[in-house]
Amino acid sequence: MNRPAEVEGSTTRMRAWVPYESEQEARQRLGELPDNVQLDLFTGAELPSSTEDVEFYVDPYLGAGQSAWSTLATLPKLKVVQTLTAGFEHIQPYVPHGVTLCNAAGLHDASTAEMAIALSLALGRHLDVFARNQAGGNWQFQWGSSLADKRVLIVGYGHIGQAIERRLAGFEVASITRVARTARTEPVPVHAIDELPALLPAADVLILITPLTPQTEKMIDKQALALLPDDAQVVNVGRGRLIDTDALLAETASGRITAAMDVTDPEPLPSDHPLWTTPGVLIAPHVGGASSAFYPRADALIADQLRRYATGQPLENVIHV
Repeated sequence: MNRPAEVEGSTTRMRAWVPYESEQEARQRLGELPDNVQLDLFTGAELPSSTEDVEFYVDPYLGAGQSAWSTLATLPKLKVVQTLTAGFEHIQPYVPHGVTLCNAAGLHDASTAEMAIALSLALGRHLDVFARNQAGGNWQFQWGSSLADKRVLIVGYGHIGQAIERRLAGFEVASITRVARTARTEPVPVHAIDELPALLPAADVLILITPLTPQTEKMIDKQALALLPDDAQVVNVGRGRLIDTDALLAETASGRITAAMDVTDPEPLPSDHPLWTTPGVLIAPHVGGASSAFYPRADALIADQLRRYATGQPLENVIHV
């Protein structure tokens, strides 16, 4: 959700917890901030001493967890929680009533869109197989499957879904069909998610990047997978629980379809899980957002939100107030 909201900023010294190792690093990466902004450092370990005064909390990317989130309710002056993830279901239950929660919509567009394309190409062109063959010096020719001429179905047409479509532009795909929570016609046609069963039979490549909600949890189940054509490819860069893992295992083990996933259910995937060794399955350890593109975009988001809050301007990416 990209609904801005008015949040009253502080006219005196405003404390913010930011995920940097030193104040010098924070100031260098964030650039010029309003004079009333005072930074404290929190990377997910020991809490700063300013628990009585902090107003703005930036959740460290991959550095915090339930122990840190459970302290949010004990911070008496807390006004804003800013995540560095597009998803927010992990932290939302810990955000106290009356505290504004903002996510990082847009931050991971480039990294995650690249990952979706990379997974599809690597799976289709057997790059995982060739990498394993390289260790043994095994030169083994194998035909692959190209993105060219494929019918692509993108489920989840927000920031990242649109970024994926832009990156598909140079791959000569046959068509791109878009699905979101609700249908719309402008600026491009987008189907509603309840139309998915009618769309799956014409999807050679299914890319999942929709948020995890009660409506989308395990929406790609046995019945949905059965609707995909033979040799279809499933690429999941959204959330693992969008797919019924047992159903996916059955379909991929049969060889009828293939799958490339940056996210799994369960996650992390246990080392003895059969998906690891199923031919036609490529698994990455949830690294879609973890690229060099993350840091400059995260810095820009944090700095912009701090400036907005400190000067009383509407915040971006507000989930709820």
